[in-house]
Amino acid sequence: MTAHNVTEQLTASGRAIEHGSFAIIDAEVGAHDYTAEQWPLVRRMIHANADFEFNGLTVFHPQAIAAGLAAVLKSGTPIVTDVEMICTGLSRPRLQHFALHTRHYISDPDVIERAHAENTTRAVQAMRKAHRQGQLDGAIVGIGNAPTALIEVVRLIRQEGVRPALVIGMPVGFVSAAESKDLLMSVGDVPWVAIRGRKGGSTLVVAAIHALLSFAENEQQRLA
Repeated sequence: MTAHNVTEQLTASGRAIEHGSFAIIDAEVGAHDYTAEQWPLVRRMIHANADFEFNGLTVFHPQAIAAGLAAVLKSGTPIVTDVEMICTGLSRPRLQHFALHTRHYISDPDVIERAHAENTTRAVQAMRKAHRQGQLDGAIVGIGNAPTALIEVVRLIRQEGVRPALVIGMPVGFVSAAESKDLLMSVGDVPWVAIRGRKGGSTLVVAAIHALLSFAENEQQRLA
């Protein structure tokens, strides 16, 4: 596999379908206020769900793209997620190209035990374990399922001084999902990407991270 196509589909037919899909989205999306750096990420999210409402629902911290790009290019950056689904959805060859590794703790026995003992969710305890193990500072944190995980990450930022490189906050649902993302969007000193309202999901986090990997590969080519 050559470096120029590591963040694209592996076959010519696959690349043609993906590029054709992106062209259709560009033609049908209408007006938007995203920068040239932000739009490819939003477009990948639309592509992942065939939902044009992410044009407008997606919100960026001013430093989000730059911070995510730097974290990917740094090499060795952990990607900490709330659920295994995100880790499974990320392309292994793409992660390996940038020496990135994924982490999730949601099913660890000690996480489950603490959740029972402290009457919290597993998602809360998973983020606390990630913090105890030093995995959150400098990490890309991707949350697509559990609003309580995102709320805990914001608490850790504000009360414990945790400093992820980037938080991708996109939990889906009806209980605390919109509120957790509103809370993230009030954070000023850690970059983030979020979705307003109830929509979200692990697929969108995967799409956002894959977009960052594509940005990073483009930067590698530019500097080569």
